[in-house]
Amino acid sequence: MDIVVLAGGLSTERDVSFVTGNMVCSALKENGHRVIFLDVFMGYSDKKEDVSNIFERAEEVSIHIGEISSKAPDLASIKAARADQSENFFGPNVIEICQMADIVFMALHGENGENGKVQAAFDLFGIKYTGTGYLGSALAMDKNIAKQFFISNQIPTPQGILMEREGQITDFNQTKLALPCVVKPCCGGSSIGVSIVYTKEEYEQALAEAFRWEEKILIEEFISGREFSVGVLEGKALPVIEIAPVEGFYDYKNKYKAGSAVETCPADLPEEISEQMQEYAVKVTEILGLGTYARMDFLLNENWEIYCLEANTLPGMTPTSLLPQEAQAVGIGFGELCERLIQSSLEKYKSRS
Repeated sequence: MDIVVLAGGLSTERDVSFVTGNMVCSALKENGHRVIFLDVFMGYSDKKEDVSNIFERAEEVSIHIGEISSKAPDLASIKAARADQSENFFGPNVIEICQMADIVFMALHGENGENGKVQAAFDLFGIKYTGTGYLGSALAMDKNIAKQFFISNQIPTPQGILMEREGQITDFNQTKLALPCVVKPCCGGSSIGVSIVYTKEEYEQALAEAFRWEEKILIEEFISGREFSVGVLEGKALPVIEIAPVEGFYDYKNKYKAGSAVETCPADLPEEISEQMQEYAVKVTEILGLGTYARMDFLLNENWEIYCLEANTLPGMTPTSLLPQEAQAVGIGFGELCERLIQSSLEKYKSRS
């Protein structure tokens, strides 16, 4: 097949998506596909191109990346570097090249990639893509909306409040929450802008940090406990994986720097706890309308109480990512996993015809 692996964009997780895309590209090439690795924002060339035979020049057209940085990307510099300086989110020739593909493998993470906007545009352009559609993506990306779905469907989740930049509460006492608490952007990913707050002074600093990234933030009760994740592939839960950061919590650096966290799969848990967590994960995919694959994050406190934090509709596929490790635990290698994501995504288009 002719496949575009789409990465980059203008998300704070831009660099992470490149590493995901690079690994997916290698696997798909080994599987015998012709693959173009494309930055959705930068595009290919700054001129109108004849893309009729573009996959014959796949290597020339594809981007090439280095190692992931330990810091979030400078998006202003990236915008300034685009040759055509257009306001169009899609870079030059991106739509045309994607229309030539049999399917687009979505390696995007964060804003636009995971909030459903790209998926909605592709639906209108008749472009096939992997993963969840626009509506499920939008619901899962907004942590406040997802939280309301969790609550109304009896999926335990930390208590919290939504706060907007205009009308933000700077006096912690007025939030009616207790310390410690967690302050985080409402729609961000990779733990960028997330702070664990222990004092009122730290609360003010955490507000400033979270509002650096978004206009809306969440303030949640802090759940002390162990961190877990559960992937769901084609409607079935994969084994539970435990994540234990060597230092601090599972922040941006600990997620993507090798050796920063100890990951155990299957997790060392009582069978009934693992099964309950897996049941919650599958239920989240059902109530949010997530398709093909997704990954849910959980906390488990000392009383064996489970809390669902969020749903990820385009889980990372980097060398240290969780979903590939979970799939490997049931004998699904990385190349096979990529192939299954493509084939199961194509099935949804067959059912529509």
